[in-house]
Amino acid sequence: MTEETPGFEEKPDVPSGATPEDAEPQADSSATAEEPAPAGDANQTVALVAQLDQARKALDERTADLQRLQAEFQNYRRRVERDRIAVKEIAVANLLTELLPVLDDIGRAREHGELVGGFKSVAESLETVAAKMGLQQFGKEGEPFDPTIHEALMHSYAPDVTETTCVAILQPGYRIGERTIRPARVAVAEPQPGAQAAKGDEAEAGDDKESGGPDEG
Repeated sequence: MTEETPGFEEKPDVPSGATPEDAEPQADSSATAEEPAPAGDANQTVALVAQLDQARKALDERTADLQRLQAEFQNYRRRVERDRIAVKEIAVANLLTELLPVLDDIGRAREHGELVGGFKSVAESLETVAAKMGLQQFGKEGEPFDPTIHEALMHSYAPDVTETTCVAILQPGYRIGERTIRPARVAVAEPQPGAQAAKGDEAEAGDDKESGGPDEG
């Protein structure tokens, strides 16, 4: 048995050729290895900033796409609404166009005093419904002739008109809003040929009389 010598502590073996001081600086080397950490944090911050910029760019692109889609949807809604109104107007115009001969018969019966009794009530109800649907009658005697809303079926001359004038309404015209579904069929009269020249001569003669006649040489 080997007896331990009191007063002596065991020390770790030191390799040959090395001094005891060579084993102590290990703690200092580990502390020195931790010093480059701030450079790593800076790189991580730069990477996070780049990711944030990329995310903002993607968000801007998605926002622009959403705004464009919203604008396209609003245009689509307006177009659908216009088409719906146009289809409705066409359907109403087609229906009322089919009723125009009936309304013409009612008008002729009224002119001849035949619109009486139950027939009168039915006729007035039909005219009221047509008016509620937007049907308007036009065409009056004495108004100037307008080829966009009038259709001339008869033509004559008259000394008492100064322009082409509707002198008789042969068949009233009808419109829905600004849309004419049937022009008014009329008889027109134009000024008598030479009437304007004669009136001009009469006016000159009147002026001469007022001024004491023409100057004599």
